[in-house]
Amino acid sequence: MGRDDTRIRALQEAVERSPDDPRLRAVLAESLLEDGRAADAEREYKAALKRSPGDDDLTLGLVRALCAQGRQETALPILDAHVELSDPSGELLLEHARLLLAAGRAEDAATQYRRAVAADAGLADPFLARRLKVRAPGGAVVDGKVRAGIEGSPDGDGEAVEAERPKISFSDVGGMEPVKEQIRMKVIHPLKNPDLYKAYGKRVGGGILLYGPPGCGKTHIARATAGEVDATYLAVGIHEVLEMWIGQSERNLHAIFAQARRAKPTVLFFDEVDALGASRADMRGAAGRHVINQFLAELDGVQSSNDGVLVLAATNAPWHIDHAFRRPGRFDRVIFVPPPDREARARILEILCLGRPAGEIDFEKLARRMEGYSGADLKAVVDIAVEDKLGVALESGRTEPLDTRVLMDAVKRVKPSTAEWFSTARNYVLYSNEGGLYDDVRAYLSLDT
Repeated sequence: MGRDDTRIRALQEAVERSPDDPRLRAVLAESLLEDGRAADAEREYKAALKRSPGDDDLTLGLVRALCAQGRQETALPILDAHVELSDPSGELLLEHARLLLAAGRAEDAATQYRRAVAADAGLADPFLARRLKVRAPGGAVVDGKVRAGIEGSPDGDGEAVEAERPKISFSDVGGMEPVKEQIRMKVIHPLKNPDLYKAYGKRVGGGILLYGPPGCGKTHIARATAGEVDATYLAVGIHEVLEMWIGQSERNLHAIFAQARRAKPTVLFFDEVDALGASRADMRGAAGRHVINQFLAELDGVQSSNDGVLVLAATNAPWHIDHAFRRPGRFDRVIFVPPPDREARARILEILCLGRPAGEIDFEKLARRMEGYSGADLKAVVDIAVEDKLGVALESGRTEPLDTRVLMDAVKRVKPSTAEWFSTARNYVLYSNEGGLYDDVRAYLSLDT
Protein backbone atom coordinates (compact mmCIF):
# COMPACT_ATOMS: atom_id res chain seq x y z
CA MET A 1 0.00 0.00 0.00
CA GLY A 2 1.45 3.37 -1.02
CA ARG A 3 1.89 6.38 1.24
CA ASP A 4 -1.14 8.13 -0.28
CA ASP A 5 -3.28 5.01 0.17
CA THR A 6 -2.21 4.75 3.80
CA ARG A 7 -3.04 8.42 4.41
CA ILE A 8 -6.44 8.12 2.75
CA ARG A 9 -7.28 4.97 4.67
CA ALA A 10 -6.32 6.65 7.95
CA LEU A 11 -8.50 9.65 7.09
CA GLN A 12 -11.41 7.38 6.17
CA GLU A 13 -11.13 5.64 9.55
CA ALA A 14 -11.03 9.03 11.27
CA VAL A 15 -14.18 10.11 9.42
CA GLU A 16 -15.92 6.89 10.42
CA ARG A 17 -15.15 7.75 14.06
CA SER A 18 -16.21 11.42 13.67
CA PRO A 19 -18.72 11.49 10.79
CA ASP A 20 -20.11 14.92 11.75
CA ASP A 21 -16.78 16.76 11.49
CA PRO A 22 -16.94 18.72 8.18
CA ARG A 23 -13.27 19.82 8.40
CA LEU A 24 -12.10 16.24 8.67
CA ARG A 25 -14.21 15.25 5.68
CA ALA A 26 -12.76 18.21 3.77
CA VAL A 27 -9.20 16.95 4.39
CA LEU A 28 -10.21 13.48 3.22
CA ALA A 29 -11.94 14.91 0.14
CA GLU A 30 -8.88 16.98 -0.78
CA SER A 31 -6.64 13.88 -0.48
CA LEU A 32 -9.02 11.87 -2.65
CA LEU A 33 -9.06 14.62 -5.26
CA GLU A 34 -5.26 14.79 -5.32
CA ASP A 35 -5.20 11.00 -5.77
CA GLY A 36 -7.43 11.27 -8.87
CA ARG A 37 -10.53 9.89 -7.14
CA ALA A 38 -12.76 12.82 -8.00
CA ALA A 39 -16.07 10.98 -7.63
CA ASP A 40 -15.15 9.87 -4.10
CA ALA A 41 -14.03 13.42 -3.31
CA GLU A 42 -17.36 14.74 -4.57
CA ARG A 43 -19.20 12.43 -2.19
CA GLU A 44 -17.15 13.61 0.81
CA TYR A 45 -17.56 17.29 -0.06
CA LYS A 46 -21.32 16.84 -0.34
CA ALA A 47 -21.43 15.08 3.02
CA ALA A 48 -19.39 17.89 4.59
CA LEU A 49 -21.68 20.55 3.09
CA LYS A 50 -24.71 18.87 4.66
CA ARG A 51 -23.07 19.52 8.02
CA SER A 52 -21.74 22.98 7.13
CA PRO A 53 -23.95 24.43 4.38
CA GLY A 54 -22.76 27.51 2.54
CA ASP A 55 -19.08 27.04 3.43
CA ASP A 56 -16.90 28.69 0.74
CA ASP A 57 -14.00 26.24 0.96
CA LEU A 58 -16.25 23.18 0.83
CA THR A 59 -18.23 24.61 -2.07
CA LEU A 60 -15.02 25.36 -3.95
CA GLY A 61 -13.77 21.83 -3.29
CA LEU A 62 -17.03 20.32 -4.57
CA VAL A 63 -16.85 22.42 -7.72
CA ARG A 64 -13.27 21.33 -8.38
CA ALA A 65 -14.21 17.68 -7.85
CA LEU A 66 -17.04 18.03 -10.37
CA CYS A 67 -14.77 19.77 -12.89
CA ALA A 68 -12.19 17.01 -12.51
CA GLN A 69 -14.89 14.63 -13.76
CA GLY A 70 -15.69 16.89 -16.71
CA ARG A 71 -19.00 17.96 -15.15
CA GLN A 72 -18.65 21.72 -15.51
CA GLU A 73 -22.33 21.99 -16.46
CA THR A 74 -23.19 20.65 -12.98
CA ALA A 75 -20.61 22.80 -11.18
CA LEU A 76 -21.65 26.14 -12.70
CA PRO A 77 -25.21 26.29 -11.27
CA ILE A 78 -23.77 25.51 -7.82
CA LEU A 79 -21.52 28.55 -8.05
CA ASP A 80 -24.24 30.68 -9.62
CA ALA A 81 -26.43 30.05 -6.59
CA HIS A 82 -23.64 30.32 -4.03
CA VAL A 83 -22.33 33.74 -5.09
CA GLU A 84 -25.88 35.16 -4.88
CA LEU A 85 -26.54 33.88 -1.37
CA SER A 86 -23.29 34.76 0.38
CA ASP A 87 -20.30 37.06 0.52
CA PRO A 88 -18.02 34.70 -1.43
CA SER A 89 -14.26 34.45 -1.16
CA GLY A 90 -11.99 35.74 -3.91
CA GLU A 91 -10.92 32.18 -4.78
CA LEU A 92 -14.52 31.11 -5.26
CA LEU A 93 -15.25 34.16 -7.42
CA LEU A 94 -12.19 33.40 -9.57
CA GLU A 95 -13.36 29.82 -10.10
CA HIS A 96 -16.81 31.17 -10.98
CA ALA A 97 -15.23 33.48 -13.59
CA ARG A 98 -13.40 30.56 -15.22
CA LEU A 99 -16.54 28.44 -15.44
CA LEU A 100 -18.59 31.34 -16.79
CA LEU A 101 -16.01 31.94 -19.50
CA ALA A 102 -16.00 28.26 -20.47
CA ALA A 103 -19.80 28.43 -20.73
CA GLY A 104 -19.61 31.40 -23.12
CA ARG A 105 -20.81 33.98 -20.57
CA ALA A 106 -17.81 36.28 -21.03
CA GLU A 107 -19.36 39.48 -19.66
CA ASP A 108 -20.52 37.75 -16.45
CA ALA A 109 -17.08 36.16 -16.18
CA ALA A 110 -15.39 39.58 -16.45
CA THR A 111 -17.60 40.91 -13.64
CA GLN A 112 -16.76 38.02 -11.33
CA TYR A 113 -13.06 38.28 -12.17
CA ARG A 114 -13.05 41.94 -11.14
CA ARG A 115 -14.80 41.04 -7.87
CA ALA A 116 -12.22 38.30 -7.20
CA VAL A 117 -9.27 40.65 -7.72
CA ALA A 118 -10.95 43.36 -5.65
CA ALA A 119 -11.33 40.87 -2.79
CA ASP A 120 -7.73 39.61 -3.11
CA ALA A 121 -5.28 41.34 -5.43
CA GLY A 122 -2.99 38.31 -5.20
CA LEU A 123 -5.51 36.31 -7.27
CA ALA A 124 -4.87 38.40 -10.40
CA ASP A 125 -4.47 36.04 -13.38
CA PRO A 126 -2.97 37.83 -16.43
CA PHE A 127 -3.88 34.94 -18.73
CA LEU A 128 -7.54 34.95 -17.67
CA ALA A 129 -7.66 38.76 -17.73
CA ARG A 130 -6.39 38.77 -21.31
CA ARG A 131 -9.01 36.23 -22.39
CA LEU A 132 -11.74 38.26 -20.71
CA LYS A 133 -10.37 41.51 -22.21
CA VAL A 134 -10.52 43.10 -18.76
CA ARG A 135 -9.22 46.67 -18.60
CA ALA A 136 -5.54 47.00 -19.42
CA PRO A 137 -3.49 50.23 -19.30
CA GLY A 138 -4.56 52.40 -22.24
CA GLY A 139 -7.29 50.00 -23.32
CA ALA A 140 -10.80 51.35 -23.79
CA VAL A 141 -13.35 49.05 -22.19
CA VAL A 142 -16.92 48.69 -23.42
CA ASP A 143 -19.19 46.13 -21.68
CA GLY A 144 -16.18 44.20 -20.45
CA LYS A 145 -14.46 44.03 -23.84
CA VAL A 146 -11.30 45.85 -24.93
CA ARG A 147 -11.57 47.48 -28.33
CA ALA A 148 -7.86 47.08 -28.97
CA GLY A 149 -6.64 43.79 -30.39
CA ILE A 150 -4.73 41.18 -28.43
CA GLU A 151 -2.15 43.02 -26.35
CA GLY A 152 1.18 43.61 -28.00
CA SER A 153 2.10 41.94 -31.26
CA PRO A 154 -0.41 40.20 -33.55
CA ASP A 155 0.58 36.90 -31.97
CA GLY A 156 -0.12 38.29 -28.50
CA ASP A 157 2.27 38.84 -25.62
CA GLY A 158 0.99 35.73 -23.88
CA GLU A 159 -0.77 32.55 -24.86
CA ALA A 160 -4.20 32.72 -26.47
CA VAL A 161 -5.40 29.31 -25.24
CA GLU A 162 -4.55 27.36 -22.12
CA ALA A 163 -2.07 24.58 -22.97
CA GLU A 164 -2.32 21.06 -21.59
CA ARG A 165 -0.24 17.88 -21.57
CA PRO A 166 -2.88 15.14 -21.35
CA LYS A 167 -2.02 12.06 -19.31
CA ILE A 168 -4.55 9.83 -21.06
CA SER A 169 -3.79 7.77 -24.17
CA PHE A 170 -5.67 5.45 -26.53
CA SER A 171 -5.66 2.76 -23.84
CA ASP A 172 -8.04 4.98 -21.85
CA VAL A 173 -10.50 5.18 -24.75
CA GLY A 174 -12.96 2.29 -24.89
CA GLY A 175 -13.43 0.87 -28.38
CA MET A 176 -13.25 3.22 -31.40
CA GLU A 177 -10.56 1.03 -33.00
CA PRO A 178 -11.25 2.12 -36.63
CA VAL A 179 -11.05 5.76 -35.56
CA LYS A 180 -7.84 5.16 -33.62
CA GLU A 181 -6.25 3.42 -36.61
CA GLN A 182 -7.02 6.30 -38.96
CA ILE A 183 -5.58 8.77 -36.45
CA ARG A 184 -2.48 6.59 -36.09
CA MET A 185 -1.88 6.74 -39.85
CA LYS A 186 -2.49 10.47 -40.07
CA VAL A 187 -0.99 11.68 -36.78
CA ILE A 188 0.94 9.19 -34.70
CA HIS A 189 3.04 7.29 -37.26
CA PRO A 190 4.28 10.51 -38.93
CA LEU A 191 5.46 11.84 -35.57
CA LYS A 192 7.19 8.61 -34.60
CA ASN A 193 8.69 7.98 -38.05
CA PRO A 194 9.44 11.46 -39.46
CA ASP A 195 12.36 10.37 -41.69
CA LEU A 196 10.32 7.63 -43.34
CA TYR A 197 7.42 9.98 -44.05
CA LYS A 198 9.81 12.65 -45.31
CA ALA A 199 11.26 10.14 -47.78
CA TYR A 200 7.78 9.69 -49.22
CA GLY A 201 7.13 13.43 -49.28
CA LYS A 202 4.56 13.32 -46.48
CA ARG A 203 4.69 16.18 -43.99
CA VAL A 204 4.05 15.84 -40.26
CA GLY A 205 0.77 17.61 -39.64
CA GLY A 206 -2.53 18.16 -41.36
CA GLY A 207 -6.16 18.10 -40.37
CA ILE A 208 -8.77 15.57 -39.28
CA LEU A 209 -12.48 16.31 -38.97
CA LEU A 210 -14.38 14.09 -36.55
CA TYR A 211 -18.15 14.00 -36.91
CA GLY A 212 -21.00 12.03 -35.45
CA PRO A 213 -23.74 12.16 -32.82
CA PRO A 214 -23.03 14.11 -29.62
CA GLY A 215 -21.56 12.34 -26.63
CA CYS A 216 -19.68 9.65 -28.56
CA GLY A 217 -16.15 10.63 -27.58
CA LYS A 218 -14.89 13.06 -30.23
CA THR A 219 -13.35 15.39 -27.64
CA HIS A 220 -12.03 12.47 -25.60
CA ILE A 221 -10.24 10.91 -28.59
CA ALA A 222 -8.68 14.28 -29.47
CA ARG A 223 -7.25 14.66 -25.97
CA ALA A 224 -6.06 11.03 -26.01
CA THR A 225 -4.33 11.65 -29.34
CA ALA A 226 -2.20 14.36 -27.77
CA GLY A 227 -1.42 12.08 -24.82
CA GLU A 228 -0.49 9.23 -27.16
CA VAL A 229 2.30 11.28 -28.77
CA ASP A 230 3.15 13.44 -25.72
CA ALA A 231 2.16 16.59 -27.62
CA THR A 232 0.89 19.93 -26.38
CA TYR A 233 -2.91 19.99 -26.44
CA LEU A 234 -4.77 23.22 -27.18
CA ALA A 235 -8.56 22.98 -26.99
CA VAL A 236 -10.26 25.93 -28.67
CA GLY A 237 -13.83 26.91 -27.83
CA ILE A 238 -16.05 29.25 -29.84
CA HIS A 239 -15.81 31.96 -27.19
CA GLU A 240 -12.02 32.03 -27.58
CA VAL A 241 -12.30 33.02 -31.23
CA LEU A 242 -15.48 34.95 -31.94
CA GLU A 243 -15.60 38.62 -30.92
CA MET A 244 -18.05 41.44 -31.57
CA TRP A 245 -15.34 43.82 -32.86
CA ILE A 246 -14.54 43.77 -36.57
CA GLY A 247 -11.26 42.00 -37.24
CA GLN A 248 -10.77 40.75 -33.68
CA SER A 249 -11.96 37.19 -34.40
CA GLU A 250 -9.42 36.89 -37.21
CA ARG A 251 -6.66 38.13 -34.89
CA ASN A 252 -7.72 35.61 -32.25
CA LEU A 253 -7.48 32.77 -34.78
CA HIS A 254 -4.04 33.90 -35.91
CA ALA A 255 -2.84 34.09 -32.29
CA ILE A 256 -4.11 30.57 -31.59
CA PHE A 257 -2.32 29.07 -34.60
CA ALA A 258 0.84 31.04 -33.76
CA GLN A 259 0.77 29.58 -30.25
CA ALA A 260 0.36 26.07 -31.71
CA ARG A 261 3.35 26.57 -34.03
CA ARG A 262 5.53 27.70 -31.12
CA ALA A 263 4.65 24.65 -29.00
CA LYS A 264 4.88 21.90 -31.66
CA PRO A 265 4.33 19.04 -31.76
CA THR A 266 0.85 20.29 -30.99
CA VAL A 267 -2.65 18.88 -31.25
CA LEU A 268 -4.88 21.88 -31.93
CA PHE A 269 -8.50 20.91 -31.32
CA PHE A 270 -11.53 22.95 -32.43
CA ASP A 271 -14.80 21.82 -30.87
CA GLU A 272 -18.10 22.67 -32.60
CA VAL A 273 -16.11 23.77 -35.62
CA ASP A 274 -19.29 24.28 -37.64
CA ALA A 275 -19.76 27.53 -35.68
CA LEU A 276 -16.44 28.80 -37.07
CA GLY A 277 -16.56 27.23 -40.50
CA ALA A 278 -20.21 27.41 -41.53
CA SER A 279 -21.01 27.43 -45.22
CA ARG A 280 -20.35 30.87 -46.70
CA ALA A 281 -23.27 30.39 -49.06
CA ASP A 282 -25.60 30.62 -46.05
CA MET A 283 -24.11 33.87 -44.75
CA ARG A 284 -25.57 37.31 -45.37
CA GLY A 285 -22.85 39.43 -43.75
CA ALA A 286 -19.19 39.69 -44.62
CA ALA A 287 -17.83 39.32 -41.06
CA GLY A 288 -18.40 35.56 -40.90
CA ARG A 289 -16.80 35.10 -44.31
CA HIS A 290 -13.69 36.94 -43.17
CA VAL A 291 -13.35 34.55 -40.22
CA ILE A 292 -13.65 31.54 -42.52
CA ASN A 293 -11.09 32.98 -44.94
CA GLN A 294 -8.68 33.54 -42.05
CA PHE A 295 -9.27 29.98 -40.81
CA LEU A 296 -8.53 28.57 -44.28
CA ALA A 297 -5.38 30.69 -44.59
CA GLU A 298 -4.12 29.43 -41.22
CA LEU A 299 -4.82 25.81 -42.20
CA ASP A 300 -2.88 26.35 -45.42
CA GLY A 301 0.05 27.86 -43.52
CA VAL A 302 0.12 30.85 -45.85
CA GLN A 303 2.40 32.92 -43.60
CA SER A 304 3.98 30.20 -41.43
CA SER A 305 4.55 26.46 -41.77
CA ASN A 306 2.15 24.15 -39.95
CA ASP A 307 4.65 21.29 -39.92
CA GLY A 308 4.22 19.55 -36.55
CA VAL A 309 0.79 21.10 -35.93
CA LEU A 310 -1.97 18.48 -35.95
CA VAL A 311 -5.38 20.10 -36.34
CA LEU A 312 -8.36 18.09 -35.13
CA ALA A 313 -11.90 19.39 -35.23
CA ALA A 314 -15.24 17.99 -34.11
CA THR A 315 -18.78 18.68 -35.21
CA ASN A 316 -22.23 17.20 -34.82
CA ALA A 317 -23.33 18.86 -38.07
CA PRO A 318 -20.81 18.24 -40.89
CA TRP A 319 -23.45 19.24 -43.45
CA HIS A 320 -23.19 22.86 -42.24
CA ILE A 321 -19.42 23.16 -42.78
CA ASP A 322 -18.07 25.06 -45.80
CA HIS A 323 -16.87 22.68 -48.51
CA ALA A 324 -13.55 24.51 -48.74
CA PHE A 325 -12.50 23.02 -45.40
CA ARG A 326 -12.50 19.53 -46.90
CA ARG A 327 -10.00 20.36 -49.62
CA PRO A 328 -6.78 18.25 -49.51
CA GLY A 329 -4.26 19.83 -47.19
CA ARG A 330 -6.93 21.12 -44.83
CA PHE A 331 -9.36 18.69 -43.18
CA ASP A 332 -8.48 16.05 -45.72
CA ARG A 333 -9.42 13.14 -43.45
CA VAL A 334 -13.09 13.11 -42.41
CA ILE A 335 -13.84 10.41 -39.84
CA PHE A 336 -17.25 9.24 -38.67
CA VAL A 337 -17.34 8.60 -34.89
CA PRO A 338 -20.32 6.30 -34.29
CA PRO A 339 -21.85 5.27 -30.99
CA PRO A 340 -19.73 2.57 -29.32
CA ASP A 341 -20.35 -1.02 -30.41
CA ARG A 342 -21.13 -3.80 -27.93
CA GLU A 343 -17.50 -4.57 -27.10
CA ALA A 344 -16.71 -0.88 -26.71
CA ARG A 345 -19.77 -0.32 -24.50
CA ALA A 346 -18.61 -3.08 -22.18
CA ARG A 347 -15.11 -1.58 -22.02
CA ILE A 348 -16.44 1.96 -21.40
CA LEU A 349 -18.71 0.75 -18.61
CA GLU A 350 -15.75 -1.06 -17.06
CA ILE A 351 -13.64 2.13 -17.19
CA LEU A 352 -16.47 4.20 -15.71
CA CYS A 353 -16.80 1.79 -12.78
CA LEU A 354 -13.07 1.82 -11.96
CA GLY A 355 -12.31 3.35 -8.56
CA ARG A 356 -15.88 2.86 -7.33
CA PRO A 357 -17.14 0.22 -4.88
CA ALA A 358 -18.15 -2.64 -7.16
CA GLY A 359 -19.19 -6.25 -6.81
CA GLU A 360 -19.79 -8.76 -9.59
CA ILE A 361 -20.83 -6.87 -12.73
CA ASP A 362 -21.70 -8.54 -16.03
CA PHE A 363 -20.54 -5.80 -18.40
CA GLU A 364 -21.27 -7.93 -21.47
CA LYS A 365 -24.90 -8.39 -20.43
CA LEU A 366 -25.28 -4.68 -19.83
CA ALA A 367 -23.66 -3.82 -23.16
CA ARG A 368 -26.08 -6.06 -25.05
CA ARG A 369 -29.01 -4.09 -23.58
CA MET A 370 -27.58 -0.69 -24.60
CA GLU A 371 -27.56 -0.66 -28.39
CA GLY A 372 -27.33 2.91 -29.71
CA TYR A 373 -26.21 4.42 -26.40
CA SER A 374 -23.49 7.07 -26.66
CA GLY A 375 -20.55 7.30 -24.29
CA ALA A 376 -22.33 10.15 -22.51
CA ASP A 377 -25.43 7.94 -22.14
CA LEU A 378 -23.28 5.21 -20.57
CA LYS A 379 -21.88 7.73 -18.10
CA ALA A 380 -25.41 8.82 -17.23
CA VAL A 381 -26.33 5.20 -16.49
CA VAL A 382 -23.38 4.75 -14.15
CA ASP A 383 -24.09 8.10 -12.44
CA ILE A 384 -27.71 7.09 -11.77
CA ALA A 385 -26.61 3.69 -10.43
CA VAL A 386 -24.06 5.39 -8.14
CA GLU A 387 -26.72 7.79 -6.83
CA ASP A 388 -29.03 4.85 -6.10
CA LYS A 389 -26.30 3.07 -4.16
CA LEU A 390 -25.33 6.26 -2.35
CA GLY A 391 -28.90 6.63 -1.13
CA VAL A 392 -28.79 3.11 0.31
CA ALA A 393 -25.31 3.68 1.77
CA LEU A 394 -26.41 6.86 3.53
CA GLU A 395 -29.21 4.96 5.24
CA SER A 396 -27.16 1.89 6.15
CA GLY A 397 -23.97 3.76 7.05
CA ARG A 398 -21.77 1.41 5.03
CA THR A 399 -20.43 1.23 1.49
CA GLU A 400 -22.80 -0.42 -0.96
CA PRO A 401 -21.07 -1.86 -4.08
CA LEU A 402 -22.37 -1.45 -7.59
CA ASP A 403 -23.73 -4.60 -9.20
CA THR A 404 -25.38 -5.75 -12.41
CA ARG A 405 -28.90 -5.34 -11.04
CA VAL A 406 -28.60 -1.68 -10.03
CA LEU A 407 -26.91 -0.82 -13.34
CA MET A 408 -29.63 -2.64 -15.29
CA ASP A 409 -32.28 -0.66 -13.39
CA ALA A 410 -30.44 2.54 -14.34
CA VAL A 411 -30.42 1.49 -18.01
CA LYS A 412 -34.22 1.50 -17.99
CA ARG A 413 -34.20 5.19 -16.99
CA VAL A 414 -31.81 6.42 -19.69
CA LYS A 415 -32.89 6.51 -23.32
CA PRO A 416 -30.26 6.51 -26.09
CA SER A 417 -29.65 10.10 -27.22
CA THR A 418 -28.35 9.31 -30.71
CA ALA A 419 -31.68 8.54 -32.42
CA GLU A 420 -32.46 12.18 -33.25
CA TRP A 421 -29.02 12.73 -34.81
CA PHE A 422 -29.34 9.66 -37.01
CA SER A 423 -32.80 10.76 -38.11
CA THR A 424 -31.28 14.00 -39.44
CA ALA A 425 -28.18 12.31 -40.84
CA ARG A 426 -30.29 9.80 -42.73
CA ASN A 427 -31.75 12.57 -44.89
CA TYR A 428 -28.27 13.77 -45.87
CA VAL A 429 -27.16 10.20 -46.60
CA LEU A 430 -30.10 9.65 -48.93
CA TYR A 431 -30.36 13.05 -50.62
CA SER A 432 -27.05 14.91 -50.26
CA ASN A 433 -24.23 12.39 -50.52
CA GLU A 434 -23.02 12.84 -54.06
CA GLY A 435 -19.37 13.00 -52.96
CA GLY A 436 -19.65 9.98 -50.69
CA LEU A 437 -18.88 11.95 -47.52
CA TYR A 438 -21.54 10.10 -45.53
CA ASP A 439 -20.82 6.59 -46.83
CA ASP A 440 -19.72 5.50 -43.34
CA VAL A 441 -23.07 6.63 -41.93
CA ARG A 442 -24.83 4.80 -44.76
CA ALA A 443 -22.98 1.61 -43.87
CA TYR A 444 -23.72 2.07 -40.17
CA LEU A 445 -27.43 2.48 -40.88
CA SER A 446 -27.35 -0.45 -43.35
CA LEU A 447 -29.08 1.63 -46.02
CA ASP A 448 -29.30 0.24 -49.52
CA THR A 449 -26.86 1.82 -51.99
